[in-house]
Amino acid sequence: MISRIVVLILLASVSLGCGSTSSRTATEQLLESDAVDAAIAQIDFRPLANQKIYFNKEYIKDYKGVGFVNSDYIVSSLRQQMVTCGCLLQDTKEDADFIIEGRVGALGTDSHEIVYGLPANNVLNAATSLAPNVPTVPTIPEIALSKKKDELSAAKIAVFAYHQETKRRVWQSGISLARSTAKDTWFFGAGPFQSGTVYDGIKFAGSELELKQSQEDPAQVKLSNFRQSSVFTPASAFAEPPAVVAEQPATANAADGVVPASAEVQSVSE
Repeated sequence: MISRIVVLILLASVSLGCGSTSSRTATEQLLESDAVDAAIAQIDFRPLANQKIYFNKEYIKDYKGVGFVNSDYIVSSLRQQMVTCGCLLQDTKEDADFIIEGRVGALGTDSHEIVYGLPANNVLNAATSLAPNVPTVPTIPEIALSKKKDELSAAKIAVFAYHQETKRRVWQSGISLARSTAKDTWFFGAGPFQSGTVYDGIKFAGSELELKQSQEDPAQVKLSNFRQSSVFTPASAFAEPPAVVAEQPATANAADGVVPASAEVQSVSE
C-alpha cells in the first residue's frame, strides 16, 4: 500500500512538469561582474578630465574572485571609466600630475531558496525500517507547487585622488555600492522563469519571453552607457599631420602688370 502511494506521488509530480538547468558558475560570474560594472559606472571622474593621471592599483592587486571576475577585471574597468570621463592615463607616477588610488570594500554572492510544497525526505523509509519484513521505501523526492531561488551579488568600490608632488587631497568618489540579482522561479515543476539585473528581460529556461523590464532607472542608464560601444575620438585624429610646404615669396608678374604688395615692399627696401 505504501509503495503504491509513493508511486502515485512520483507520477503526479512528473505529470506536472520537470526540468533542470545547470549554469551556476556562469551565473555567479555574471552576478559579480554585473555588480562591479554597476558600481564603477556610478563613479564620475569628470572633475579630473584632461588631467594627467596615474592609477595606483596597489590595493586591488590580490583579489582572485570567481572565474574572470578578479582584480584585473576591476582595474581594467576603472581605467575604462577614467578614459571615458576624459582622464589622461600615464604609465608612471613621474609623468602624472595626479594619483588615483582605488579599493574594493566588498565583492561576493549570497543566495537563498524557498520551496512551497513537500521537500525531499525519507520519513517513510524511516517508518518502514521499524517494522520487520517490510521492503525499503525509496526517498520521497521534492514535490513543489512553487519554488524560488534568489541570488544577489554586491560590490563596494571607492577611489580618491591627490596631487602627485604636494600629496594634497584633490578629489574622492565616495562609496559606490551596487547590487546585482538573479531570480529563478518554478511553478508546478515548470521553469525556471529567470529575471534580474543579469538578464535582459524575463527568460524561460534561457529562452527570452516577450516581457521586458523597464530601463528608466538612472543607475541602469549609467550602466548601459558604461557597457555600450562608443567612439570618442576617431583613430584618424592621431595620424601624423601632412608636411607644410613653405610658401614661395611673391614676385612681380611683368606679363599682366600686376605687382603683389610683397614685391613692392621688397623693391622699396632695395
